[in-house]
Amino acid sequence: MASRDPGRPNVLLILSDDQGQWAMGCAGNDEIHTPYLDALAARGVRFSRFFCTSPVCSPARASLFTGELPSQHGVHDWLSYHHAGRTGIDFLAGRTLFTDLFADAGYRLGLSGKWHLGANDRPRKGFVHWYAHESGGGPYYGAPMYRDATRTEEPRYLTDALADDAVDFLSAESDRPEPFHLSVHFTAPHKPWKGQHPRQYTDLYEDCAFTTCPQGPPHPWQPLDEDGVPVGGEGDIRAALIGYFAATTAMDAAVGRVLERLDALGLTESTLVIFTSDNGFNAGHHGVWGKGNGTFPQNMYDSSVLVPCLMSQPGRIPQGTHCDTLLSQYDVLPTLVDHLGLDVPDDPDLPGRSFADILAGTEPAAGADRERIVVYDEYGPVRMIRSRDHKYVHRYPHGPHELYDLTADPGEERNLVADPAHDAVRIDLAARLDAWFARYVDPAMDGARLPVAGSGQRTPITPGSLPTAFEPPPGAAP
Repeated sequence: MASRDPGRPNVLLILSDDQGQWAMGCAGNDEIHTPYLDALAARGVRFSRFFCTSPVCSPARASLFTGELPSQHGVHDWLSYHHAGRTGIDFLAGRTLFTDLFADAGYRLGLSGKWHLGANDRPRKGFVHWYAHESGGGPYYGAPMYRDATRTEEPRYLTDALADDAVDFLSAESDRPEPFHLSVHFTAPHKPWKGQHPRQYTDLYEDCAFTTCPQGPPHPWQPLDEDGVPVGGEGDIRAALIGYFAATTAMDAAVGRVLERLDALGLTESTLVIFTSDNGFNAGHHGVWGKGNGTFPQNMYDSSVLVPCLMSQPGRIPQGTHCDTLLSQYDVLPTLVDHLGLDVPDDPDLPGRSFADILAGTEPAAGADRERIVVYDEYGPVRMIRSRDHKYVHRYPHGPHELYDLTADPGEERNLVADPAHDAVRIDLAARLDAWFARYVDPAMDGARLPVAGSGQRTPITPGSLPTAFEPPPGAAP
């Protein structure tokens, strides 16, 4: 009846959409209501310095599943075209996902929600259940969904419909002998926000001061509408904040339903639960509404690249633990291989490192090798290297570049890249950034050479595809 063996656990991956690391009660936000995520953190590990690999949807999801960088798998921006039906292109065709490894190991796989990696209507290897969004988002009512290759329009509030679907999958799989993997990919709290979410959730925030999302002047790179309002704020910042918080709380309640069914089936101790998001989000942070492409050129602020990450498996993973080790989405695949005991050899071409030792409660002491690591991000020609103390952002070919002293300036407000007193730090970080990407990048997929503007990707990177592969930057002539 599914896996009852904690040593060979089922895997439940819950993925939110555009949720900043700051948007959880357990992360210190005293205005947002996330009781079920807070409870999940209390019975597992909360990682407070967990980074997406690219601060936008499709590249981040591709990296999470493949363990590769965008400059390896070739997905450099959110997929802007209709990738389903006869126009559907699988952007990860020929690449190994961790779900492929699960399938090879005898797992039964299910998806409930957003895929957004192309060919969204077609189940990938090993999936016995596929209830997938047609594209990358949209209205929460009447959402275009594919159930086993048949297109439908979901009349229910999509967050609730995805929870219902996930609960049904868990119930059906509980009577089978094989272990399962279930991906529950919510579209929440991605916009739209105004008029989209049940009153029971929006009412919670009618009187909220939203002090956790201070609204400073718009960032110089933030597009504005004709009224001078940040484009990402849907024309009404307060209504957008209410909707964003309400969408998060509605998703939290849906997560609670899924976890309660897992408990009722007696599968909690034999299931690894992972909750994370594809990328972060700025809800006014830095004067930005949006994620990495909330500005042009794209940004790498912590609010864009830090994502929530909670992992739980009572009995195997210590409960109520907080870990601030720097980790990345590209570390997830090798960690799953180790934690599940899969017979998969290490791939030297993958940049990630397993953190199964942390899940086992044997994190190295301060000063050990893991404490010295840095994390990397890329979004087309924009690349980042971040240590505990500094962040350097390089924009190819000519900048502007950024350097922040995160100890003295955790809010990333003072760019020190032109300060001679910090030349040694800048030169060291720039050299490490260049050497690391040179080690892993596939030259044919090198984002530093591509016209990625944050406006979307239409086609895979192939010879001759560049003139039409990416949408032009905001404001460019058609």
